[in-house]
Amino acid sequence: MKTLTSIALATTFLSAVPALADKAAVLTNYADIAAAGYGDSVTTAKALQTAVEALIADPSDATLAAAKDAWLASRVPYQQTEVFRFGNAIVDDWEGKVNAWPLDEGLIDYVDAGYGGATDENEYAVLNIVANPKFTLSGTEIDATEITPALLSDTLHEADEVESNVATGYHAIEFLLWGQDLNGHGAGAGNRPATDFAAGEACTNGNCDRRAAYLRAATDLLVSDLEWMTAQWEDGGEARTTVLADEDAGINAMLTGMGSLSYGEQAGERMKLGVMLNDPEEEHDCFSDNTHNSHYYDGLGVQNVYLGTYTRVDGSVVSGESLADLVAAADAEVNAALLADLSATMVELGELKAAADGGFAYDQMLEQGNEEGEEIILSAVDALVKQTKSIERAVTALGIDTIAFEGSDSLDDPDAVFQ
Repeated sequence: MKTLTSIALATTFLSAVPALADKAAVLTNYADIAAAGYGDSVTTAKALQTAVEALIADPSDATLAAAKDAWLASRVPYQQTEVFRFGNAIVDDWEGKVNAWPLDEGLIDYVDAGYGGATDENEYAVLNIVANPKFTLSGTEIDATEITPALLSDTLHEADEVESNVATGYHAIEFLLWGQDLNGHGAGAGNRPATDFAAGEACTNGNCDRRAAYLRAATDLLVSDLEWMTAQWEDGGEARTTVLADEDAGINAMLTGMGSLSYGEQAGERMKLGVMLNDPEEEHDCFSDNTHNSHYYDGLGVQNVYLGTYTRVDGSVVSGESLADLVAAADAEVNAALLADLSATMVELGELKAAADGGFAYDQMLEQGNEEGEEIILSAVDALVKQTKSIERAVTALGIDTIAFEGSDSLDDPDAVFQ
């Protein structure tokens, strides 16, 4: 159960920032960075789409590895856009289509016998769409003979209003490429064979044609969803227009996204909770063992927004007036402290990333009694929490009346996690 950490402040926003700080320019740059980040997400998703088509056309260890590499590359720009959540309703309403997590993967395809069956919480936890062209869903007969993007998005995603029935987005694709990670706290990610997409007698685990169709449909849908969101941040798009229409609300949205991602979402739900539960299923990218990178690029996205700069996948840089400029004009000491805390967070997340890249996988870090792993994760959690306190001070310096950051029981009420 999530909570909200509220900051109630008495001063008014309009009088806090000197005229020399151009809020309109800051918000325009913010929208430019969003458009670039989502645009890069489209570019890398299209590369994934090409790799998926190559895998389906000629399933092999090489084409499967190439598709996995393309998926990993696609996560780099997308994770940097998560900072646009929480403060922008249009992003929050859409985000579940592309990055919903965790998921009951048995909805999609075969799972290990130890995975279990339907539960009171989710009767479709092992529905296995790939193996079943026709089934009953919420009392309605569904013809899934043809697996299409519309079937995934309109019928299967969050079926029966269960959030873990994730049928679309990055993590559905991740599961189809890697399969389940059955290593527990041991080394290794999912190990789906390329022959799961093979034709004829070479097919393993059955229904290879439908598995390929699902992978294609999910990837095509990801591209179209990302294209839609990119358009919302381009000139004339709803997200850009909304942010620019009210300067005070726009600055509020920027800070809300930074604080909520730093605190409740990343430090709490994605990191501290997993340590408390010692559960490898609490990994954000649990099939691919890519969680360390997702955490790193989430943190980088927060820093990008504050500094007003983003490095695109082609190496070019989008930059302009920033929140840092606004805060520095209001209170130079607060700005310096927040810059230092953002930098310290990226050092901690960088150390986590380096450890995982060096072979100390995130799910190994989560094992009960693994003091080294716990220290690595919790050091980053502590840095994110400290960073959030500096964001709160920036809110005060800018004189925003009221702002609420997303919270997490793991941080705010740890006992509730085990109730």
